[in-house]
Amino acid sequence: MKDRILKRFFDEINALERELHVELPKEIQRARELGDLRENAEYKSAKDRQDIVNARLAMLKRRVAEIQMVNLDRIPHGKAGFGSTVHLIDETGATVIYQLVMPEEADAEKGLISTASPIGRAILNREEGDEIKVITPNGKREFELAKLITIHDEA
Repeated sequence: MKDRILKRFFDEINALERELHVELPKEIQRARELGDLRENAEYKSAKDRQDIVNARLAMLKRRVAEIQMVNLDRIPHGKAGFGSTVHLIDETGATVIYQLVMPEEADAEKGLISTASPIGRAILNREEGDEIKVITPNGKREFELAKLITIHDEA
């Protein structure tokens, strides 16, 4: 899971590095050849894109460093944590299955819940049988953690 996120980030970093160091310099050079830079929309556009690419690269590199520091051995055994799959029974008796993931992978429709989301935070460090109460943007929700599969169980 961690490797999948890192690969996606490295792919984006490589594409942005190529744009920054190969494509944008060519665009800037072409725009300079058009003359007066004060009224040159192509030059301004290329320089603006260069700033955006630099900012995105810095953010991605910072996030990669953070993710690389995640020690999967420190994730608790027997308690919900990153990578855990949880089977919850909601207040209506329906079973809901979520997997706790990093924010970059979150997709509630697919059952992928960020550990930073309200429900994700409420589930963290819980054990089978625990009752979970959480305030969400849609109101108060209550669950029972019926089944827990940690990242260690799946490995």
